[in-house]
Amino acid sequence: MLTKQSLIIVVAVIFCSYSTNLPADDSDFKVQRERMVREQLELRGVKNKAVLSAMRKVERHLFVPPDLRDFAYADRPLPIGYDQTISQPFIVAYMTEAARLKPDDRILEIGTGSGYQAAVLAEIVSKVYSVEILEPLAETAKKRLKALGYDNIEIKFGDGYKGWREFAPFEVIIVTAAPTAIPDQLLDQLAIGGRMVIPIGSVYQELYLITRTETGYDKKALLPVRFVPMVCDKN
Repeated sequence: MLTKQSLIIVVAVIFCSYSTNLPADDSDFKVQRERMVREQLELRGVKNKAVLSAMRKVERHLFVPPDLRDFAYADRPLPIGYDQTISQPFIVAYMTEAARLKPDDRILEIGTGSGYQAAVLAEIVSKVYSVEILEPLAETAKKRLKALGYDNIEIKFGDGYKGWREFAPFEVIIVTAAPTAIPDQLLDQLAIGGRMVIPIGSVYQELYLITRTETGYDKKALLPVRFVPMVCDKN
């Protein structure tokens, strides 16, 4: 059972380069994925069947540097380069479940990173639009996801604070880096009845569920977290 005392620590670490070569899954990784779902997700309160199915299917070891693949299914974040990380499996599943996804939802993800969260979302919904401010990560994720056959994911190199207005409004927005306040442009791109899952804060961060209503926004605190800071394009 998840408690408010749960703390997800996402650390920024040194650069670690990796390729987009995609080796076939093997039985050992599949066993590790099953154990991850059982011990890290189900036992900690993640119940949504679509989310659990997506976490079983997406091969997380293909989204981390080759020298870290032995740790791909561990209960921890891992470095992906440029002081960025791939979030630990639990926080990916938790945020996905908190968004209350529907199959026909169109999702805006802010912070593509390795592409792992986008892949999990794409297993559940019709379309994912993802924005990444670091061009090398955006290009690598785009190639990786294309090689894996995800034709329902669009990736853009750009400023996440600005969202992706061309395709707004979105039923769901998921933010995978922490601003100090909720960006107004993201709120504007959320559909009526839409949900945003976003970490807010600097030294202390809290994960929130924001729901847009006919008259405004409802804000619900979910749990303390630690994400890398959300940065903007200063040009």
